[in-house]
Amino acid sequence: MDASTGREVLPKNVKPLHYDVTLEPNFEKFTLDVKEDSTSISLNTLELDIHSTKISSGGSDIAVAPQLAYNEDSQTTTISFERKLPAGTKAVLTQTFTGYLNDKLAGFYRSSYKDKDGSTKWLASTQFEATDARRAFPCFDEPALKAEFTVTLIADKHLVCLSNMDVASEKEINSSITGGMRKAVRFNRSPLMSTYLVAFIVGELNYVETKEFRIPIRVYATPDKDIEHGKFSLDLAAKTLAFYEKEFAAPFPLPKMDMAAIPDFSAGAMENWGLVTYRVVDLLFDEKTSGAGTKQRIAEVVQHELAHQWFGNLVTMDFWEGLWLNEGFATWMSWYSCNKFYPEWKVWEGFVTDNLQGALSLDSLRSSHPIEVPVKRADEISQIFDAISYSKGSCVIVMLSKYLGEETFMEGIRLYIKKHAYGNTRTEDLWAALAEASGKPVEKVMAIWTKNVGYPVVTVTENPDNKSIHVKQNRFLRTSDVKSEEDETLFPVFLGLRTKSGINEGLTLSVREQDYHLPDGTSFYKLNTDHTSTYRTSYTPSHLKKLGEAAASGLLSTSDRAGMVADAGALASSGYQSTSGLLSLLKSFSAETEFIVWEELLTRISAIRSAWLFEPQSIQDALKTFHLSLVSTKAHEKGWTFSPSDGQIETQFKALLFGSAGLAGDEKIISAALDLFAKFASGDRGAINPNIRASVYAIALRLSPTQQDKEKAYDTLLNEYHTAPTADERNTALRALSRVGSNAALTKHTIELPLSDDVKAQDVYLPIAGLRTDKEGVEALWEWMTTGWEKLNVKLPPGLGGLSNVISICVGGFTSEEQRDVVKKWFEGRSTKGFDRALEQSLDAVQAKANWLKRDGGDVEGWLVENGYLSKSGEKL
Repeated sequence: MDASTGREVLPKNVKPLHYDVTLEPNFEKFTLDVKEDSTSISLNTLELDIHSTKISSGGSDIAVAPQLAYNEDSQTTTISFERKLPAGTKAVLTQTFTGYLNDKLAGFYRSSYKDKDGSTKWLASTQFEATDARRAFPCFDEPALKAEFTVTLIADKHLVCLSNMDVASEKEINSSITGGMRKAVRFNRSPLMSTYLVAFIVGELNYVETKEFRIPIRVYATPDKDIEHGKFSLDLAAKTLAFYEKEFAAPFPLPKMDMAAIPDFSAGAMENWGLVTYRVVDLLFDEKTSGAGTKQRIAEVVQHELAHQWFGNLVTMDFWEGLWLNEGFATWMSWYSCNKFYPEWKVWEGFVTDNLQGALSLDSLRSSHPIEVPVKRADEISQIFDAISYSKGSCVIVMLSKYLGEETFMEGIRLYIKKHAYGNTRTEDLWAALAEASGKPVEKVMAIWTKNVGYPVVTVTENPDNKSIHVKQNRFLRTSDVKSEEDETLFPVFLGLRTKSGINEGLTLSVREQDYHLPDGTSFYKLNTDHTSTYRTSYTPSHLKKLGEAAASGLLSTSDRAGMVADAGALASSGYQSTSGLLSLLKSFSAETEFIVWEELLTRISAIRSAWLFEPQSIQDALKTFHLSLVSTKAHEKGWTFSPSDGQIETQFKALLFGSAGLAGDEKIISAALDLFAKFASGDRGAINPNIRASVYAIALRLSPTQQDKEKAYDTLLNEYHTAPTADERNTALRALSRVGSNAALTKHTIELPLSDDVKAQDVYLPIAGLRTDKEGVEALWEWMTTGWEKLNVKLPPGLGGLSNVISICVGGFTSEEQRDVVKKWFEGRSTKGFDRALEQSLDAVQAKANWLKRDGGDVEGWLVENGYLSKSGEKL
């Protein structure tokens, strides 16, 4: 325990210099034998059986106590020996031990796939972030304890062996495990790096390669995959590495770059230096069977991981509270580079409805956390890989790059990388480099954003007589119950004021409240131009109406319109504005022409319907009717035929409207979807365009005319999940199996899937997420989770991230305080270690919906009556 920080870390009496690690995976017993040479005394270990330990210094051995002391709670092994090693002494620790190729998707683990004859094949791969290198070999498993690594892998001759570095030598040896001849592949010594970035893979792999960059780049996949599907990522990687070398003014320092698709993978991807590992669907792309959204997702993931090769790998955070330095920047850089490569995708508009809203949503809960969040224990770390570290971190960088200017910001990044290459940093080091480049007080302005939880809502009132507005900032909470002690932080808010005269980016509200003069008067103004700053804006109802008119007349940018809708939705749900006002605003946008704005419009009507999920059926039906009236005309205007000339945005726009209108009850779209599905079920795999595949599947399951038709559709999709040729197609089918509506029989089939052998641990959430769209599904999820709790904990061990996601799904659909209390009571007396943050956030989200319903239940019913969606007697019209 470090007394100054409270962190559970290793003693500082020794420092690692070099690891020489030899591993021999055994695919029969799932074990590995390891021999490690390093300068060490006390190490992290987890699920390792140490057989022998030897320490030598100055050419002589040091007697070691026969018993090693293991602390299960801190995951450390302490080695005691007789002779004291003086300061400055170099020592060598040699250990032999056995570890386990586990099935937890953590450490050195086993991954399976089916070959062409249907037999199971195995692959061994690694996932060490955040604290799982200790599952593979004894080590100093902390980011700041960098060392050089020499890795040797022993395997059957036909298997491919990969690690961070290129191959130094390969020779035949006699295996002590199998008794036969195997190959020993030794890799070149790595630069200084953290343990969480070490990686190795052993298995049957094919690859495609490009030499368009100055070093070889390869994409690897198992033989059951079409390796040609790796070419999009491969070509993008070559262009991206060249782009990043120029942007960072620092060459990629390793001799090769490999990217591998792993059949079982817990995250989207992992930035291991020189050997990035991916979930299959986030690396392999088939233009014929995958949609535009999948292509954009893959581009962003690849560019995110390659940004890490500098920001995270070359320069690494000092400890995990600085995770945002890695993830926030890599997220921003992926959008930045994606915009450079694909300007027609208009990704910065999407940033407003994606990253910004994800950050603001989570950070509006009391149980959120600061960007720089203190973490003390290993089991706490996995829980901060969330929308705060990634999305809010990137939003802060967007604000900062705008404040400094993009080129000045990048010059500061270059200084930061040059100064700290191969080292470790804290947030203050980044601020210092950016301050040096810009001459501005970066830390003074930005530290408030990273060290404090939450963000403000800026309330605007007008004084037309003297052409001024009064703005005031307060802490924003979705539960609308901010306490005075929670509202003490005053953020430097970049106002970004748009008026008829243009945009004023120089205004910053750093105090509680202030007046600003508007030379053109108060008839038209808007704060947070293009929504590049992290706050909500609350206008008076009259001005919000004016902004709606300004949006319709083209005075606001696409980002402004989307952000304004998002703010209005969030403010209505938290009591700053009425939900009836939000519904009127949504209705006024029916003539909107841009995809991103429609995406946000439909997100907000869906949020209302989710919160009202357990309300009287007549009100739910009326909200559904409003949803349909909002989207149906635009869906028919766009149509649902696709051509190459549509482009990325138009393709996604058509797909969004088709699915939204169809599931809201558009009869023409339902008929078209059922016809397409019938052709597909009859064997025409090309009948359904990939961009609307998920929507067609959902419509077939929910809205087929008879129970028999629904069951046939279900069986077709279950077979598709088992047999489809690509991971993207299989995942789409698996997700669709949760879109069964209130069908109890099909819900029962679906709810049995996640804990069966049919679904990999990485995919447990796929067949259950869609159940939240119906109250029967929400209740079924809770029953499934509670009755299968022990099995769920085995398949998704607490602390590794997967269980947190499932808890969010199974709890987050509730809408009342009574339901919240049931959840709290059930968890009383049970350990929540490893997922306590996710549970608390889910309960907060339920409370927020309960408060919303209490405030605006009558308001919404009144609006539905007034606008002709509900009769005065409470019946749907």
